[in-house]
Amino acid sequence: MQSDKRMNKPSPKSSQSASTQPPSAALVIFAKAPVPGQVKTRLCPPLTPDEAATLHGSFVIDMLERTKVATAKLKLPFDRYLACAPSSTLVFFQIMEERQSVKLIDQVGDDLGARMQQAFATLFGKGYQRVFIVGADVPSLPLDHYKQALALLDAHDVVLGPALDGGYYLIGLTQPRPELFADIVWSTDRVLVATQEKAVGLGLKVALLPAWRDVDTIDDLQALMDASAADAKKPKTEQVFSARTAGALQHLAKRLRAKT
Repeated sequence: MQSDKRMNKPSPKSSQSASTQPPSAALVIFAKAPVPGQVKTRLCPPLTPDEAATLHGSFVIDMLERTKVATAKLKLPFDRYLACAPSSTLVFFQIMEERQSVKLIDQVGDDLGARMQQAFATLFGKGYQRVFIVGADVPSLPLDHYKQALALLDAHDVVLGPALDGGYYLIGLTQPRPELFADIVWSTDRVLVATQEKAVGLGLKVALLPAWRDVDTIDDLQALMDASAADAKKPKTEQVFSARTAGALQHLAKRLRAKT
């Protein structure tokens, strides 16, 4: 019997259903509100509290802009969230929600580990199969790192992005693992190692992304200023830093040089 080719075509209803499948992964950017005296305090001095807050705010916007580009350009199945501290009701976060097409959640918990654990529980509770948390202070992180992180979780339980200071700038999971965040001494050079040891003890397969520098200390800031200066010499289409952050870093570099 001759087959009817029309029978092999998906119905308009099924095609529409396939094209509107929700993203299977959530990417959560952890950020504090850019309030002077409450963010990037380890940079003060030599930065003033206002300068540190302004720089942090620019980093947050950079992360939102770049993750939006990564999601669209690399066709990544991400819903993007901004985890807000102290509250998602602050005007800065409300503006980010509107302008950057990002969903807001509150950071909840007494320390960083508790807040991350709660974010994972919240997002997995929404039905996501893979959830990633990334810090707000890696504004020049290559977009391909997000694609790599997704691919690594296909064959691993945990993916970590090692920071040069011994912590991590990104963590991704395939299911809630509250044990990974318990009894960790945060803001030390053993955070990554301790997390890996916990994961191995739980029988989890761990994958590592390339190491990257986040911005916590003046040495980190100096390295970022140097990277921004080198970036400015590239063709505009190849530049990584936003004009906003590059300008802020250039201003800070000039002021700090003038003080020495």
